[in-house]
Amino acid sequence: MERGGYVYITTTNNNTVLYTGSTVNLGNRINQHKAKYYPNSFTARYNIDKLVYYAYFHFIEEALAREKQIKGWSREKKIKLINDFNPEWKDLYNEFVEY
Repeated sequence: MERGGYVYITTTNNNTVLYTGSTVNLGNRINQHKAKYYPNSFTARYNIDKLVYYAYFHFIEEALAREKQIKGWSREKKIKLINDFNPEWKDLYNEFVEY
């Protein structure tokens, strides 16, 4: 059975801090970030809840591998990835949950 997953990047409202993660349910995970479901987490402490990049993979293992790869990149390379995908750095969460 195929179990897909997402890799994603979130940031703060002023785009200063980047967080890369992976999940099988992106809508639920971003809801958790926005609600500060884990109040002591890095994303909650720094208000990192603006979804600026995501990619779907047919297998969660692929998403986990991509997450690890992106986490190893320089900030500049992550910014280029976001700019290519979402040049306005708008919060993609609302567009994502509509589908």
